[in-house]
Amino acid sequence: MLPTIALVGRPNVGKSTLFNRLLRKKRALTHDMPGITRDRIYAEGQYDGVSYALIDTGGLVMESDNNSGEFQGDIFEQAREAIEEAHALILVVDGRIGLTPLDEQVAGYIRQSNKPVLLLVNKVDGPELEAQATAEFHVLGYEIMPVSAEHGFNLFELREKVAAMARETGIVPEERDEEAKGLKIAMLGRPNAGKSSMVNALTGEERVIVSDIAGTTRDSVDVTFESSGKLYTFVDTAGVRRRTNITDTIERFSVVRALRSSARADVTIMVVDALGGITKQDKRLIDYLVKEAIPFIIAVNKVDLVSKGERTALREGFERALRIAGHVPVVYTSCVSKSGLGGILELATRLKKECSLRVSTGELNRIMKEVIEKHQPPVVKRKRAKFKYMTQADEEPPTFVFFINDEKLIKASYHRFLENKLRKILNVKIAPLNIVFRSTFRKKDDIVHK
Repeated sequence: MLPTIALVGRPNVGKSTLFNRLLRKKRALTHDMPGITRDRIYAEGQYDGVSYALIDTGGLVMESDNNSGEFQGDIFEQAREAIEEAHALILVVDGRIGLTPLDEQVAGYIRQSNKPVLLLVNKVDGPELEAQATAEFHVLGYEIMPVSAEHGFNLFELREKVAAMARETGIVPEERDEEAKGLKIAMLGRPNAGKSSMVNALTGEERVIVSDIAGTTRDSVDVTFESSGKLYTFVDTAGVRRRTNITDTIERFSVVRALRSSARADVTIMVVDALGGITKQDKRLIDYLVKEAIPFIIAVNKVDLVSKGERTALREGFERALRIAGHVPVVYTSCVSKSGLGGILELATRLKKECSLRVSTGELNRIMKEVIEKHQPPVVKRKRAKFKYMTQADEEPPTFVFFINDEKLIKASYHRFLENKLRKILNVKIAPLNIVFRSTFRKKDDIVHK
C-alpha cells in the first residue's frame, strides 16, 4: 500500500499539468479546454526516497439548474471517491483569477473529510507575484504554497512538500520491484535495424527473438540484467515503420507504445541501420526525441557491412542531421563484431547523471550575471532585454527559466549563446537542456477583472 494524495479543484486550474510535473512525465492529458480530465487518473510518484500514489481528478462544477450547492454528476462522483480513498489532499486554485465562489465551495466540501489539505495557488509565475496572488486565499484557512506548473516556479519545493505529506501519513510502502530494475534503457528505431540483436549482444544472452523478418517484436519487452555490479533494464520496442509519419497528433503513430516506452525510460538508444543511412523516418524520430527533450543516444548499427570508403559519408550525414541537437552522442556499432558496444552502458549512465543535474538559484544567478555582463543581449527595436533573475524549474532534463523584461527581445542567436555557456559552465555535454524566457510584466490578456 502507498500513501495516496489526490489533486482536487474546479476546472482549468492546472491540476493535470501539476500531476504531470510531480510525476516528471506526461501521464495526464492537458489542454486549455476545461473538463479534459473526467475520470480519476492514478500514477505512482517518487521523490527523495519516498514513494506515493497520486490521483488526478476532474474539475468540480456546480449543477447549472441547482441552487442547493450540489456538484455535477459523474465527474463529482469520481472526485468524491478519490477524496475518500486519499490520505491527504491538494486543493488547486488559480492565482491569476483569484478566489472564486466555486473555490470556496470545493474548500468547504473537502473540509468535511478531516484530512490534511495543502492549498496550492497555481499560475504564480515568480516570487515577485507571490504575495499579491496568495493574499485572498488565506481566508480558506489552509496551508498555502504558490507555484507555477507551466513555468516551474517552486516546483522542487512542491515535490519536497508532497514527499513530506506522504511521510506524515505514517504508511510505509512495500519495496517495489520497479526500483530493483536499475537504469531503464528504451530501444527505439525502424524495424530490422538491430534493436533486439543489440540487446542480446549487450546482455550476452539470447534474451530477445531475432529474425530477418521486420516486425518480429510486436510489443515492448523488458529485459533486466547485471553488468559490472550495476542493474540495467532494456525495453525492446516494436519497430517504427516507414509508412507511418510522425505528425502533430502523435496518437496517430502505429507504434505509440514504442514512443511511450521511450518517454518513460531513463535513456533511449535509437538504433539506425547503417546500410540504409539516415532516412526521413529516422529524421522524424530524431526530431520527436529532440522536441520532447528525451535523453537519447544514436547507435548506427551494422557498420561492419559498410565499406571503409562509405563510412566518412555516413558520419557526415549524421552530423548534418544532428545540427539541431549537437549534444546527442553518436556511436557506431556492430552486434556481430561487438564493435562500439563496450562503452554504451557507461555512456547511458553518464547521460542519466547529467539529466539529474540540480543547481541552486543563488549559484545560477551568480554565474549568469557574469556571463550576461560580458556579453549583453543585442538591441532589438531600440530595446535591450534586461535580465531580472533565473532559476532551475525542473530536472530530467535540466530546465532553466530566465525572467526578463520582455521575452520577445531575445533572438535565437543569443538563446544559443546562453545555452552553450550553461552547458560549458555546468559541464552538461550530452544531456538535453531546456532554456525558457519569461516576461516579468503581466500581459493584458492575463489580467482578469472581477
